[in-house]
Amino acid sequence: MKILIGDDHVLFREGLRRLLEQLRDNATFAEASNFDELLDMAASKDQAYDLVLTDLRMPGWPGFSGIGMLRDRQPNAKVVVISASEAQADVREALENGAAGYIPKSSSVKIMLSALDLIFSGGVYVPATVLREGNEPDQRGGGSVIPPTDPQLEQLLTQRQREVLDRLREGKSNKQIAHELGLSEGTVKIHMTAIFKSLGVRNRTQAAMAFPQSHSA
Repeated sequence: MKILIGDDHVLFREGLRRLLEQLRDNATFAEASNFDELLDMAASKDQAYDLVLTDLRMPGWPGFSGIGMLRDRQPNAKVVVISASEAQADVREALENGAAGYIPKSSSVKIMLSALDLIFSGGVYVPATVLREGNEPDQRGGGSVIPPTDPQLEQLLTQRQREVLDRLREGKSNKQIAHELGLSEGTVKIHMTAIFKSLGVRNRTQAAMAFPQSHSA
């Protein structure tokens, strides 16, 4: 596996490289300290990367269109944002511009590894710390009983994304979904973007038809 890391902090790049070595024993790495350098390395015809990790707002950062630039130059790579920002607007913009996931730098090693595992499996990772609203239970439980789900959806979507998808299939609006799950409408929109990307669909109708119902009523 070939991995390209873009971040202007050398210590963070070094720590991230060591973390990724735990995930893939045979991984090879290339590093860039600014976006222009990252883009040049991604544009190399001699290198095809499996994973491109990019910070936001590093020197030379052109805005979220930079994610699309990286994807154009490395169409077969997963482009993932790793950022200190945990703002919902940044998460939404990154996903809408084609990021395969958004991992906050504050994440634990375990969460980072789990996020990358999900991304490598074809899913889209959205941080729970960004999505959690008020007293919303954690995505892995919080005392509620979670019905069994389709194995493919289990792999591709987080628990909360599956809950949103189930309500989407019931024909409920973003406002209704937000009310039932105790989320803001902005958070529901973030989940929708991640669901569409994970399932390879463009709209709500296609998402509803992509898989069988993820659990029975």
